[in-house]
Amino acid sequence: MIFKDKVAAQLPVWRERITKLIRENGRVKIDEVDISQVYGGMRDVKSMVTDISYLDPQRGIRLRGYSIPEILAELPKPKDMEIPPVGGLYYLLVVGELPTLEEAMSVEAEWKIRGQVPAYVFDMLKTMPSDTHPMTLFSQAILALQRESVFVRRYTEGMRKAEYWYPTLEDSLNLTAKLPAIAAYIYNLKIKSPEDIDKIDVSYNPDLDWSANFAHMIGNDNPEYTELCRLFFILHSDHEVGNASAHATHLVASTLSDIYYACSAGMNALAGPLHGLANRECLAWLLEVQKAFDGNLPSKEELEQFVWDTLNSGKVIPGYGHAVLRRPDPRFKAQFEFAKKYLPDYDLFQLVSMVYDIVPDILHQLNKVKNPWPNVDAISGALQYYYGVREFDFYTVMFGVSRILGVTANAIWARALGQPLERPKSVTTSMLEEIARKVRYETRYK
Repeated sequence: MIFKDKVAAQLPVWRERITKLIRENGRVKIDEVDISQVYGGMRDVKSMVTDISYLDPQRGIRLRGYSIPEILAELPKPKDMEIPPVGGLYYLLVVGELPTLEEAMSVEAEWKIRGQVPAYVFDMLKTMPSDTHPMTLFSQAILALQRESVFVRRYTEGMRKAEYWYPTLEDSLNLTAKLPAIAAYIYNLKIKSPEDIDKIDVSYNPDLDWSANFAHMIGNDNPEYTELCRLFFILHSDHEVGNASAHATHLVASTLSDIYYACSAGMNALAGPLHGLANRECLAWLLEVQKAFDGNLPSKEELEQFVWDTLNSGKVIPGYGHAVLRRPDPRFKAQFEFAKKYLPDYDLFQLVSMVYDIVPDILHQLNKVKNPWPNVDAISGALQYYYGVREFDFYTVMFGVSRILGVTANAIWARALGQPLERPKSVTTSMLEEIARKVRYETRYK
């Protein structure tokens, strides 16, 4: 299996590197925490480590050190693809090296071997009420697969701690292989009539890559949409390990729960309105603008006034601003360029373009926003809408399919490097008040 030898060859050097770093520099301070951060969700507190990705404020997310433009340009792809297959990205995330085309396609082949979903998972999904949220179904399907865990079997049999990473890798490959079929089945449950549910077919087509199989399984064989799926899954794959879904996955996995428990937890975090629902809210706002102008494209002046009215009513412009980025999100720009090529005359994309031209200047004028630029969510929903995927609640499932690529890569390496159970220390409000009093006193009489 392609990953085992590649990762195993790196582990002695990595383990020694980390042991030496802790032994020689373990007491070196890298950050300080203030009370506002304790009460503010621990934002910007440097307390976790990952080598899979880093969010550069100026250049955006970097996956294994590569920017988004570099990823799209340097990952290998067959001649009939414009966007690289996701198997090459997963190789990069897990191994830490750009793959050859043969290595990238070997990951795709591995997924096809492992991609069959047990019938009991689909049977469980069919029994759920028809109005169950797609993310609930997605999390349940992942959790149902837990009985298949290689890690649990090997742990029960007894294995050395140094070996924990390998069955975690096996579980990760098995889970990621099944994600297109699980997500597609959920999508079909939502759009098909009850009498057609038993006709849903989400079997792998051996001639298609991972992303193309997803598109095919939801009934969309438009070659452009297949390319968009590859782009979407690459762009949403990882975002450091401190964001809510990644952190939840990491926290649960740190207890030695298997990857199914951990990823189900991560998807529950992703379902929150402050995290994974943003692309849906961005699209809803764009459609609200369209409706306000009877489906017509507003003039620049009309759109400016609509934006000001939105802001003055106490609302935000969805998709604009980012906690870390200080430049336009490269993930937005990649999708924007895709839209310029394939759907330049689409009225919703023209509206996206107008908003992009207008909103940053207005937010600059408010002088309250550190980053007035669009993020990845400002356009992703509009692209899905164009290609006929209009189940808003399903967008987060697609996000989850992609994000599991990153969190499983992180989990593999966390196990390989022996990262411990996560257990931060809590304090009481009274303790914080006492600390604040002491600091004020010492400052006053220094």
